[in-house]
Amino acid sequence: MTEAVTIDFTLGSRRLLAVPRRLAVWAFSLEDALASNDPTGQPVTPPPPAGPDGIKVLSAPVAALPAILARFPDLIGGARQDYRRHYIDMTLGFEGYLARFSSKTRSTLRRKARKLGEEAGGYRVTEHRTAREVEAFLSLALPLSARTYQARLLNAGLPDSPAARRVMLEAAEADQLRCFLLHVANEAVAYLALPVAGQTLVYAHLGYDPAWARLSPGTVLQMDALEHLFGENRYRWFDFTEGEGAHKALFGTHDVECTSLMLLRRNFANRALLSARSGFDAMIHEGKTLAIRSGALGSIRSLLRA
Repeated sequence: MTEAVTIDFTLGSRRLLAVPRRLAVWAFSLEDALASNDPTGQPVTPPPPAGPDGIKVLSAPVAALPAILARFPDLIGGARQDYRRHYIDMTLGFEGYLARFSSKTRSTLRRKARKLGEEAGGYRVTEHRTAREVEAFLSLALPLSARTYQARLLNAGLPDSPAARRVMLEAAEADQLRCFLLHVANEAVAYLALPVAGQTLVYAHLGYDPAWARLSPGTVLQMDALEHLFGENRYRWFDFTEGEGAHKALFGTHDVECTSLMLLRRNFANRALLSARSGFDAMIHEGKTLAIRSGALGSIRSLLRA
């Protein structure tokens, strides 16, 4: 099976250009990444047949990369991103999890929740598990998602299509989905959607109303949801999936080195595309380095999200 995939040129949280390709997707689960391959170096997850334009590899353990490339000598690799895939060891229990934070961080998390409650006149968190509850979740979360910068700038909000709705409702009917909303008065201001894969909770979608950003509703919702989820005593891992991020680093207890990349057909157009992406990434890296040195990184990020 292939998917319409874009190779994105992004500046901070703003996508400047998206070049479409038709690719098979080879996604590695957290369990695959933790296995880090067998002693022969063969990837745990079998590869799909290549799509018309190649394969998109998601969150493979770095140690598996030579074996992955060797499997597809007719494809050229590029648009590679290396990162720490953060996750939570849910066997710690909630008290054990809290104990991993420093006293300063625990105090900060409590202060964020208290400040949100004080300024908003209180808040509440609702959990949505059954198909009927997920319908109610979607009725509030989808309009909220449309206002988030993830949806506006990155096309990465909560999916809003009949097919996506059907997938979520079927997962709810099979008890394979956990969703949460944070409400202020009669308004939903943050959402969290977590599919369940075996013993793993998958961090699929988190979003919040940008008007409430200064009160950290996403952080408050994350902590409240984790307390509920630890209480189920059902899960082995909470997987923050591919990509870095301060939120993931804060809440994760462990991480594993992973990589994502594109494997494209060896033709002129794809070579030029990957070369352009490589040059663009190098330019962005250099710009970020200069912004950090000058102390302007925070201001630039805020401007890009506006």
